[in-house]
Amino acid sequence: MIKLNEDALICDLAETYHIYDYRSLPVKLVATLSAGLRDNSRIKLLAAGSPVSQEELLLAIIADRIEAFRYSFANKNASAPISLVEAILGGAKKDKNITSFKTAEEFEAALKRIRGE
Repeated sequence: MIKLNEDALICDLAETYHIYDYRSLPVKLVATLSAGLRDNSRIKLLAAGSPVSQEELLLAIIADRIEAFRYSFANKNASAPISLVEAILGGAKKDKNITSFKTAEEFEAALKRIRGE
């Protein structure tokens, strides 16, 4: 776990056990405490390769199903719902119509172009 991400392990040990200097403890104790961290701790999520906990992923699945059910009764002119699960897991397609601006001046200039001013 140390090799995977030492900072995440330090944060988890500090948060869970109030251990701020794990190097002062015996290796076997640190290994035992690390194994006992909760499943949604930073280091265990990194080790599992998951961006969120199982509970959060299940909640996203439930929200997606509810939204799909609601969409099935909606006006067919409405746009299809965006999947939270795909967004969380990185598979959601980015909307190409989205534009961002670094400054208010850039935004104002683009707004003037759109309005034809």
